[in-house]
Amino acid sequence: MRRVSAIGVAAVLAAVFWNAAPASAQQRPLITEDPLTVGNGRLLFEVGLDYEQDVKYPLSGLSGDLFSVPNLGISIGISSIAELQIDGGVYQQLSITEQVRAPLTPLLDISGTKTSSIRDLLVGTKVQLLGERPGRPALGARFATRLPMASLESGLGRETTDFTAAFLIGKTVQSVRVVGNVGFLMLEDPIAPSQQDTLMTYAVSFARAVAEGFELVGEVNGRINFGDVDPLGAETRGFGRFGARYTRGSVRVDGAFLLGLSPRDPDWGITGGLTWVVDAFRVP
Repeated sequence: MRRVSAIGVAAVLAAVFWNAAPASAQQRPLITEDPLTVGNGRLLFEVGLDYEQDVKYPLSGLSGDLFSVPNLGISIGISSIAELQIDGGVYQQLSITEQVRAPLTPLLDISGTKTSSIRDLLVGTKVQLLGERPGRPALGARFATRLPMASLESGLGRETTDFTAAFLIGKTVQSVRVVGNVGFLMLEDPIAPSQQDTLMTYAVSFARAVAEGFELVGEVNGRINFGDVDPLGAETRGFGRFGARYTRGSVRVDGAFLLGLSPRDPDWGITGGLTWVVDAFRVP
């Protein structure tokens, strides 16, 4: 029921892409990728923290409350239409509330009711394929690989390399920026490394300017496994986030409330952070 609702919200928001002029690329607290890039020779730095309640790790059998800090990201404008993205995190800690037998349970090395690890590293490239014009949205594509950094023994990592690709679309309608993503995610199976699962990914976001420098933002994003049975670790999942951000000069602060959209997702969470954009170099 909640899954159908999430997809319905995405479809309604996607219907408003076609009317106005360009806006700048989106940053935190949204994770929907805007087809606009950070800009030629510019660096975008992000730092934030997340708290999520009742996070589930079906492969390791752990459930609990997850705190992550600092979550770091950098986007490098390597041309006027392309950027390189690197995202990761220094520390994440799970306060364990439940532990059940699961395929990776024998590999765990946990003492007490808490476990921690570094976060996985995500390296991606985003390319703007078509600029935004009156009556036409901006189009782009993004390709990213998740590299295993979180340890298997902590129960927080998979120690697999995954790949994702997505088509991006964005349009500004008066004071509202609407962005949509659709693509696929290839998940390597940590139990049988020669196998993989392919899921559809989706995301739709909005950013509404309500005062100078101040925006209300929201999004729905997730992934869908169309198989008859959801394999462990490759389940259908969805998430919503709703919050605000304030920009002053080259600095932006943000905060948002997170809401899981399926029984497999965290119940709720919060996120907050800071974004800083600088003109760093000149591309020849």
